[in-house]
Amino acid sequence: MPRFLTLADVTDVLNISMTQAYALVKSGDLPAMKIGGQGKAGQWRVEADQLEAYIERMYAETRASIEAGSAAAQHEQG
Repeated sequence: MPRFLTLADVTDVLNISMTQAYALVKSGDLPAMKIGGQGKAGQWRVEADQLEAYIERMYAETRASIEAGSAAAQHEQG
């Protein structure tokens, strides 16, 4: 994988829309840099390591959410 990915690459890897990719970048959830111009003229690039770190964070958050849900369900039954 190249060091820097376009947002189109990110959409392919995550199987999301371009709108969702922009939202991840704009919110700061997925660190990226804008190169080659001001405003809409610039192009976003995401470092491959940052995308991998984001994926790992999402796995961890999902695991924690599932575990919290399981604990709550067990507490209600017990």
